[in-house]
Amino acid sequence: MKWTSGQLLYEKQARPGSGAGIFPLSLRVYGPAESQRVVFGDVCPLLTSLLDGYNVCVMAYGQTGSGKSYTMLGPHSDDGPVLPLDPQSDLGIIPRAAEELFRLISENPSRSPKVEVSIVEVYNNDIFDLLAKDTVAAVSGVKREVMTAKDGRTEVALLASEAVGSASKLMELVRGGLQLRAKHPTLVHADSSRSHLIITVTLTTAACSDSTADQACSATLPREQTEAGRAGRSRRTSQGASAPQPVPGDPAGRAEQVQARLQLVDLAGSECIGVSGVTGSALRETACINRSLAALADVLGALSEHRSHVPYRNSRLTHLLQDCLGGDAKLLVILCISPSQRHLAQTLQGLGFGIRARQVQRGPARKRPPSSQTEGKRRPD
Repeated sequence: MKWTSGQLLYEKQARPGSGAGIFPLSLRVYGPAESQRVVFGDVCPLLTSLLDGYNVCVMAYGQTGSGKSYTMLGPHSDDGPVLPLDPQSDLGIIPRAAEELFRLISENPSRSPKVEVSIVEVYNNDIFDLLAKDTVAAVSGVKREVMTAKDGRTEVALLASEAVGSASKLMELVRGGLQLRAKHPTLVHADSSRSHLIITVTLTTAACSDSTADQACSATLPREQTEAGRAGRSRRTSQGASAPQPVPGDPAGRAEQVQARLQLVDLAGSECIGVSGVTGSALRETACINRSLAALADVLGALSEHRSHVPYRNSRLTHLLQDCLGGDAKLLVILCISPSQRHLAQTLQGLGFGIRARQVQRGPARKRPPSSQTEGKRRPD
């Protein structure tokens, strides 16, 4: 069997004629010659959905050294990505999403958008806040716990977040978080990430009250956007996703608001210990990574088989991502695989994960209300 290097993108879409249920109808394969710009072309329409009030999650999965961080961030650089982007740049989904988000916001600033960013890593099955300021030595994040809000949404207690007003500021925070991310060299990857990185961008905007305002408030894609991208956006709109519901205005007379979250997830890579050659503390890291990825596959398996119990809490990774995995987010999974024959077993395992992801049937995407007006007190799980 011969494999070609590339990324596999799985897009969840509604079955034609159905008002509920998200079904796997689309599979896109990227070869080694495809540019980062082309890959982002399939992600770009989801940012318009974000401005329309829908939760969005983009996740990269694959074995260590297969190109997940390259796909999400771009080439490794101590200086980090430079914005604005050059058209021929190799920068990945995260910096491109940051620039596109603020471009869309600039087209219609009348909705008074507020953008906040939080960054966490899941390392050895613990959650660390990479933006926290209460650490004595800036060499690691601060440990946090997953909480359940009153409305059932999962949150990280005491999570630090910062308001940003530009793509450059957003990426400045990302660069700072990356400097704290756990890494360790292995025989497979000299700069191997030992944790799952989750960047959450929370967008709060004024809601549109009628169809005319809806057209005015909805951000539009750039004219040069590919026909495939526009077609993908059209399918999402026409195939029965429920219309987002705005949050009612408060007694003080403030305008209705809509809050949506964009989660950008760079998962740590699965590893074969015999190939990576890790020992000591790195061996424990590998065990934790593989267990959390197995838990993620188990969750997808339970969702695809409609089991009465979905084991979200078997791992802090799946507990943290519960809302986007089994909730109401528009979820896109990018599967990165290796062309090397010696990694064939890991490649087959990754493809198995992709199959599970495609089999998951999800409810229609819908808008979530702002946490400040609906959550109330939180309780620990």
